[in-house]
Amino acid sequence: MDTIELAKNIRKHVLKMTSKGKSSHVGSALSIADILAVLYTNMNINPKDPIDPKRDRFILSKGHAGAAVYAVLAELGFFSKEILDTHYQDGSILSGHVSHKGVPGVEFSTGSLGHGLSVASGFALAAKRKSLNFKSYVLLSDGELDEGSNWEAILFAPHHNLDNLTCIVDYNKLQSLTSVKETLNLEPLKDKITSFGWNVIDIDGHNHDELQESINKNTSKPKFIIANTIKGKGISFMENKVVWHYKSANEEELEKGLNELEE
Repeated sequence: MDTIELAKNIRKHVLKMTSKGKSSHVGSALSIADILAVLYTNMNINPKDPIDPKRDRFILSKGHAGAAVYAVLAELGFFSKEILDTHYQDGSILSGHVSHKGVPGVEFSTGSLGHGLSVASGFALAAKRKSLNFKSYVLLSDGELDEGSNWEAILFAPHHNLDNLTCIVDYNKLQSLTSVKETLNLEPLKDKITSFGWNVIDIDGHNHDELQESINKNTSKPKFIIANTIKGKGISFMENKVVWHYKSANEEELEKGLNELEE
């Protein structure tokens, strides 16, 4: 599957879904479209058997960007694309924050930040103890690293030699109200995570070749990918604008954004 085309389709779905449902977090979802496009085409998953015990596991810890996960799952055939039109509507299975309830392909409901890495570490440890060969992946936001529970998991994973665990951070450097640096500076992030015993890879989170190489790289330690991204990536008037953490596109902005994605 062409990951560039898949990422573009994810962005188009996200823009439509959040605009129609008047839901938030469009910028957060757009920044991870490339990551999801490459990751999902490399994971061992089967839309026809979404609970296969041998499947790879993925957790979107930054659950507020759930629209992007719903979009990639629909594109891969886990459920009909028509269901995306119900996002954030009364009675829909597609809630604003990602939910596993009734949604094939979603492993774990998230939204309260700081829990995904711990659960993904538990998946990875279970795989080792049960002699199963699946891999565990988790995608965090950068602002989410303010949560202390993440740092407990960052200690835990190397201690248990979880080389089947990959953590990806969507490092777009903006969180809900301002920059990450102003809120709680994470730097030097690579040095910090390396000191905990992880194999850390720093990449352009929109470069599909770099994503492909880092995701598939075998290491003897748990892997931590710092994916440098742009919030609102793909739509010029949304890029690097903190307002799009909560704002959704009106009809005029929707049309303008979709036109940009087609250029």
